[in-house]
Amino acid sequence: MERTASEQFKAWKNKKNRKPLLVTGVRQCGKTYLIKKFGQSEFEDMAYFNFEGNTGLQSVFTYDFDTDRILDELGSIILGKKIIPGSTLVVFDEIQDCPRAIQALKYFCENLPELHIIAAGSLLGVALREGGISFPVGKVERIHMYPMSFEEFVRADGGGKYIDGVRKVAFERELTELYTVPLEKYLKNYYIVGGMPEAVRTWIDTHDYKAVEEVQDRILKDYADDFGKHTMPDTAIKIKMIWDAIPSQIARDNNKFIFSHVKQGARAKDLEYALAWLVNAGIARKLNLVKTPEIPLSGMADHTYFKVYMSDVGLLRKKSNINYRTILEGDAAYIHYKGALTENYVYTQLECMGIDCYFWRTKADAELDFITDYEGVLLPVEVKSADNTKAKSLHLFCSRYKPKMAIKTSLKNVGDNMDGDTHVWSVPLYVLFRFKDYVFNEMGW
Repeated sequence: MERTASEQFKAWKNKKNRKPLLVTGVRQCGKTYLIKKFGQSEFEDMAYFNFEGNTGLQSVFTYDFDTDRILDELGSIILGKKIIPGSTLVVFDEIQDCPRAIQALKYFCENLPELHIIAAGSLLGVALREGGISFPVGKVERIHMYPMSFEEFVRADGGGKYIDGVRKVAFERELTELYTVPLEKYLKNYYIVGGMPEAVRTWIDTHDYKAVEEVQDRILKDYADDFGKHTMPDTAIKIKMIWDAIPSQIARDNNKFIFSHVKQGARAKDLEYALAWLVNAGIARKLNLVKTPEIPLSGMADHTYFKVYMSDVGLLRKKSNINYRTILEGDAAYIHYKGALTENYVYTQLECMGIDCYFWRTKADAELDFITDYEGVLLPVEVKSADNTKAKSLHLFCSRYKPKMAIKTSLKNVGDNMDGDTHVWSVPLYVLFRFKDYVFNEMGW
């Protein structure tokens, strides 16, 4: 299965003044598999080291940061072969279990810049934010991996011709049924399967929804097991409470995350750490409120008022106990959760593209699902789960702040209109992979 991160790895390999690469991402999003595949295809040899529970390996970094000694012991003693800079890819997996190995990346950067090193870890995000690790600032490059995007999912499932075909169609042209029918079906399957590589591989091999759900159940259990494995018992209980509350909080009409809805009487300060742990682990994602959409939006964000999403729409669907038949048949009885899945889907797709998002809300309850300042362009995004695209909040935002462009995404076909000074594009949910193309086309870049 092809991943866009593979191209990022190749660009890193061929980069001048290359630094060690740190790969982060939620557990089981495919980091180790993709790194190994990259090493096997792009290098003469690969030296793979996993620090989890390996005290012997960790001891190599105990004495000092002499890179020649470290490299010799890793190669000659542990692997029984020579590590050759320029020819061998060195992989440090689960590096969060060895803080001194993280520190050593600085010295590899300075003393052995010709050596290709990739470090990765499932809970590296947690370790870097709260583990007291001396991080080699300015001495590493970073790539964050996500579950497979909708585009990656479609290509993996044999639908690459539809993706490529859509990319060749002019921006303003409606798509014919040649594209809309299969892509809408792929979208439903993506809501069910999601983008966790093992779930996607199971789907491709079997096209059996129940087999996919067995994989999803196992991933969800692994996540829950991590809570107790990596935190104190009282903290693990709080993390589990937050984790279990996410689906119902997303599905509420006003889906601001409210701590007292997790546990009656709970206060933010009682549960903030538990939520931060989930976010740092990449399992949950926070979307902050921006009341006054002035660029840069990051400077206007209210970090005390936010929504919480899950990192994968398929896992959200399974954790919400939504039967796959409900999605396939379009049962009207799950309208609130349909909206929740759609919002979560849009958020994860924008995130995969490296687009930072926020949401906007007024005191009068007008709300925009997402706003971004991608490439310095203020851009509101209105999300609808079906083809009803009436958007009073978007109209209010456009009349008040006059952005040059806006996007409405739903099941409605491609189209555009003017809302005052704003050029509003209708972009189908299954065409969101062209988001950047629409921005660049609109701005004439």
